[in-house]
Amino acid sequence: MLSNCFMLLVEIVNYLVLMICVLVGVAFVTLLERKILGYIQIRKGPNKVGYMGLLQPFSDAVKLFTKEQTMPIMSNFVVYYLCPVLSLFLSLLVWSVMPYDVGLVSFNMSILFFFCCLGMGVYSVMVAGWASNCKYSLLGSLRSVAQTISYEVSLALILLSFIMLLGGFSLELFVKYQCYSWFMFMSLPLSMVWFASCLAETNRTPFDFAEGESELVSGFNTEYSSGGFALIFMAEYSSILFMSVLFVIVFLGSSPCSISFYLKSMLVAFIFVWVRGTLPRLRYDKLMYLAWKSFLPVSINYLILFMGVKSLCFVLNL
Repeated sequence: MLSNCFMLLVEIVNYLVLMICVLVGVAFVTLLERKILGYIQIRKGPNKVGYMGLLQPFSDAVKLFTKEQTMPIMSNFVVYYLCPVLSLFLSLLVWSVMPYDVGLVSFNMSILFFFCCLGMGVYSVMVAGWASNCKYSLLGSLRSVAQTISYEVSLALILLSFIMLLGGFSLELFVKYQCYSWFMFMSLPLSMVWFASCLAETNRTPFDFAEGESELVSGFNTEYSSGGFALIFMAEYSSILFMSVLFVIVFLGSSPCSISFYLKSMLVAFIFVWVRGTLPRLRYDKLMYLAWKSFLPVSINYLILFMGVKSLCFVLNL
C-alpha cells in the first residue's frame, strides 16, 4: 500500500516538473517568435528586458496577470471564466502521451488519448465565444470549430495509416520503427499534409480565422483581457510546441532522451513562425476546399496504400 502511494506521488511530482518545463518552454517560444518576426520585418524585436530581451516573456506574464480583469455584464459569468482554464488544462494534459524513458506518464493508448484531448479542445473555444455574448466572438468561435473539425479528419486518417503499419496505438512504436529510416522519407506528401493540418488545428497563419483581426476585431477572445487572455495565449503556444514535438516523433523518429529530438523540435517550431512571417491569410472557402478536396483524398489514399503494404507483409510471413 505504501509503495503504491509512493509511486503515485512520484508520478504526480514528475508530471508537475513536466508542466513547469512546458510552461517555461512556452515562454521562450513566444520570445523566439517575436525575435524571428522582428528579423523577417527588418527590426530588432524585444531587446530591452534582461540580456537581449531574454526576460521579456516573464515581464509580459507579470503585466498580464496583474492587470484589471474586465467583467462583461452580458456574459455567462462562470462559463466565461472557466473556458481559458479548461483550454490551458487540456493543452497541458495532452503532454502526458509523450514516450518518455525516465519514469514519467506513458501508456499504450497514447494516440487515442491525444485525439480525445484534441476533440475536447474544440469545446473550450466554442463555449468561450458563446459565453462572451458578443457576436464577433461567436462568429470567431464558430469558424474555429468548423476549421478544427475539418482538419481533425486529416490528422486522424494520417495517424490511422501509421497505426495500420505499426500495429499499435503507442507513440513508442514510432521511435522503435524509425531507427534506420524516417517515415518522412517514405511519406513526404503525408508529412506536408500533417504540418499544414497542425497549422490549422492550432489556429496559426495562414489559417488564423478564429482571430481574423481584419473582420472580427479579435475573434473568439475579443472580450477576454488580462489573466483570461494570458491563459488562452499560453494554451495556443503550448499546443504549437506539442504539435512540433509530435511531428518530430511521428515523422523524424527521435526519442525525447536524445539531443537531436530537441534540435528537431526547435526547427519545426521555427518553421511555424516562419510560415506566419511569410504567408498571408487564406480565404475561408479556400481553407475548407483545401481540407475536404485536397488533404482528405491524399490521407485516404495513403491509408489504403499502408493497408495494402501491411496485408502483403502478412501474406509473405505466412
